[in-house]
Amino acid sequence: MNRYCTFCRIVAHEEPADVLYEDDEVMVFRNRLRWVPVMLLSIPKAHMTQSEMWSGEIMPKVGAAATKAAQEHCPGGYRLISNSGYDGMQSQEHAHVHILGGIFLGEYA
Repeated sequence: MNRYCTFCRIVAHEEPADVLYEDDEVMVFRNRLRWVPVMLLSIPKAHMTQSEMWSGEIMPKVGAAATKAAQEHCPGGYRLISNSGYDGMQSQEHAHVHILGGIFLGEYA
């Protein structure tokens, strides 16, 4: 039995999402969280782990979609973040890259 995956349901158009880009393999949509003015997610449409995304052939496509969306929605600059595992504070098992911007993001740890 497959585990419930919000991102897979968004890909299947079974959950609502503000989709900004979609092709056969990649999707970019607005994150429901609003910690900064622009919070987007770039995901492979196929369910996979962060490690599988980063080491596989899909990463250039996820990265290109993330960069294009970031340039369009964050003209002053942006940050791409990819949390992995519990210690990295990954909250969704479905691989994804966060696109943050719309404000000066400051320094980070």
